[in-house]
Amino acid sequence: MKRVIICGCQGKMGGVIESGIAEREDMTVVAGFDIRTEPEKPYPVYTNFADCKEEADVIIDFSNPASLDQLLDFSVSRQIPVVIATTGYDEEQKTKIHAAAEKVPVFFTFNLSMGITLLTELAKKAVAFLGDQFDVEIVEKHHNRKVDAPSGTALMLADAINEAADNAYHYTYDRHSVRRKREKSEIGISSVRGGTIVGEHEIIFAGRDELIELKHTALSREIFAVGAINAAAYLAGEKAPRIYTMSDLI
Repeated sequence: MKRVIICGCQGKMGGVIESGIAEREDMTVVAGFDIRTEPEKPYPVYTNFADCKEEADVIIDFSNPASLDQLLDFSVSRQIPVVIATTGYDEEQKTKIHAAAEKVPVFFTFNLSMGITLLTELAKKAVAFLGDQFDVEIVEKHHNRKVDAPSGTALMLADAINEAADNAYHYTYDRHSVRRKREKSEIGISSVRGGTIVGEHEIIFAGRDELIELKHTALSREIFAVGAINAAAYLAGEKAPRIYTMSDLI
């Protein structure tokens, strides 16, 4: 039985994670971290990581970037692998995540969906095939409560395309203040926020007289919960300290 700690257990995704684990026979939640201890959970909830005494095999984090330092300190000090599913990290925080991965296994990705993993691979193949004859644009859409833009997934897709093109691209987020025609070497990234959109990512390859569109739509948050739980089950085994991604899981 794999023992799990949920960081951000009082949030919506924390609740979905908890329900998903309850449906499995090989995992159980032993503790949680959150800034709120109410409502009461069937396991202890701590506001301070240092107060947790429960033994665990893996941590699943769906919380807030502000919790990162405490989370990594706890993970490393207790040698508990961690699945980081929170988004909105800055470059300094990403560096800290990679530093922690030198001491403990860390599963870190901007999207835990199998579909997004496939979309990423298709995008890499597309840019390798099309070369610089097609302009690349990424449009991402999320609910009106998402505070970071562009989404981590949009940036992950852009990075994958750029890597496949030998880093030939730079990113353009806002054309409002720049009056010039589009450069061939740019990937345009646009963000839409509204309603209850769970998540939608579209990659547009626009060429002369033809258009290719690759698109993924998330219809519920459960797909991210399933991905996080599967990642936790995978990481809870004997794994060496490093960064793990969806490619490892697949």
